[in-house]
Amino acid sequence: MNLNRFLDVNPEVAEAIAAGKPVVALESTIISHGMPYPQNVETALNVERIIRENGAVPATIAIIGGRLKAGLTAEEIEYFGKKGQAIAKASRRDLAVLCARGQDGATTVTTTMMIAHMAGIKIFATGGIGGVHRGAETTMDISADLEELGQTPVMVVCAGAKSILDLGLTLEYLETKGVPVLGFGTDELPAFYTRKSGFGVDYRVDTPRELAACFKAQNDLGLKGGMLVTNPIPEEFAMPLETITAAIDKAIGECNEKGIHGKQTTPFLLARVAELTGGNSLDSNIQLVYNNAKLAAQTAKCYCEL
Repeated sequence: MNLNRFLDVNPEVAEAIAAGKPVVALESTIISHGMPYPQNVETALNVERIIRENGAVPATIAIIGGRLKAGLTAEEIEYFGKKGQAIAKASRRDLAVLCARGQDGATTVTTTMMIAHMAGIKIFATGGIGGVHRGAETTMDISADLEELGQTPVMVVCAGAKSILDLGLTLEYLETKGVPVLGFGTDELPAFYTRKSGFGVDYRVDTPRELAACFKAQNDLGLKGGMLVTNPIPEEFAMPLETITAAIDKAIGECNEKGIHGKQTTPFLLARVAELTGGNSLDSNIQLVYNNAKLAAQTAKCYCEL
């Protein structure tokens, strides 16, 4: 598939890619749908700053006026933050229609991976990935993120799968798709707000250089698909597993009662969990994104040195 005629690469990002310098992709759904204004804009700009401080060029990805953008300006980030959920949440199925109609779209993990790959960006930092939803054996509600990881060669650095999901089934699905799940400094899959989940990762890796070497080997072998790096939220910002579990169970119950489903599910659950935890989950969310951005930038730098 070639969508390059719809692609605009920010000049700074294009120059870095051409020169073989490290670049880190960032999604825009976290700006428009993940947090309220103005924290969403502050967080997005801070993430870009952290990436620069760690030696890489940030490339926030979005769709504006039907154009696929790899690298946003501060003004464009502000625009996304202010419009918020009025901007369409764009997964793979939405790209063609949004481009044809000249509309805006906030990129998910799936579409950020796609556009990053089109632009030649290999490393992507986000908060958490989507996965297999609880009850998926009857609803078939499985995030497109998992399919994309199975076919698009981008490394995704995250804090694990969101703990509103069925983590065991999510790992099984990734195994079926041949996606390696690496734990950075951990043998256990982190669960977004918490460092523990009770599920193991495929491999523990302890340095950004080793992460880069693993991904370089995967690409050099010609293996199709991405690589998932799970980076636990820093200890001081982690929430107790029992606190977050209780909030998630309550939120899921309310979600089912209200008949919310499809792409509305995750934003509802994350917002409700934030309310139930007194806003603590939003603070945790911001800190884990910063932590992932730092690791992604360090890994991208090592990748370019190999």
